[in-house]
Amino acid sequence: MQRNVKNLLRYDIQATDGELGKVNEFFFDAAAWIVRYLVAETGDWLSNRKVLLSPAFLGSLGWESNRLYIKLTKEQVRNSPASDTDKPISRQHEIELSQYYAWPTYWGSEISSDTTPGMAPTIPAVDASAPGHRIPSPEWQNGLHLRSTRHVIGCQIQAIDGNIGHVDDFILDDKSWEIRYLVVNTRHWLLGPKVLLAPRWLKKIDWAMSKVFVESKRESIKNSPPYDPSKGINTDYEGKLYDYYGRLRIQR
Repeated sequence: MQRNVKNLLRYDIQATDGELGKVNEFFFDAAAWIVRYLVAETGDWLSNRKVLLSPAFLGSLGWESNRLYIKLTKEQVRNSPASDTDKPISRQHEIELSQYYAWPTYWGSEISSDTTPGMAPTIPAVDASAPGHRIPSPEWQNGLHLRSTRHVIGCQIQAIDGNIGHVDDFILDDKSWEIRYLVVNTRHWLLGPKVLLAPRWLKKIDWAMSKVFVESKRESIKNSPPYDPSKGINTDYEGKLYDYYGRLRIQR
C-alpha cells in the first residue's frame, strides 16, 4: 500500500521490550528514491537522543494503531553508534551501523529481486520513456546521497516557464519503502490542486538552491490529474496520471 510520509511522522516505535520512541523523519537515497533510515526520537529514557533505524529490521506494522514495530531491544539501541541527524550521514557511519546491528547493506550489490524493506540496491532512477532524465549520481563519501524528507519538503518546483509550487509530501510504498511520488502543492502559485510527480520524471534537483526542476510547463503540471489525499491512490488514478504525462507505467 502507498502511504503519505507526513502521516507516518510521530508514529510510535515499539522495540521488542517496550516503547522506543517516535518517528521524527526519514532519510532517503536520492539516487534510488528509497527510504534507507527512519529517525527515531527516543524520549526521556535515552535523553531524547535521535537514532537511525533501518526499515530492514521492521517487524509487524500497526498502521491502524499508528505504531511501527522494530526487531531490536532498547539496550541494542542504547549502545548503538551515536548519530548526528543534523549532519550528512557518511558512508563510514553507515558501515558502523551495519556492523553493529548486522544489518544488510544496499550498496555494492548486484541487481536482485530482494524485497527486504529499504534494501534494494542503489540504481539511478531512469525513465525509459524520457532518455537522459536521470537523478544525479550519489556522492558516496560525503553522505550527499542521503536526504532528509523534512529538508526536501518545501523545496520549490521549477517548471520550464517558472515556479509551479513546492514539495508538500512524499508517497512511499510500505513494503519496499520506495518513494513513488512527490506531492506538489500548487495553491500558492497558481491556486491549483495538489498533484503528483514521480521521481523518474524529474530533470534534476539543485540541493543548494532547494529547487526541483521538471521539463514540463506550469499549465501542464497544474492540469494534471489532481491528487486527493482523502481518496488515496488506486490503479485507475495511476493509469490516468501516467497516460497524461505520456510515460511508460512500471509494473510492480
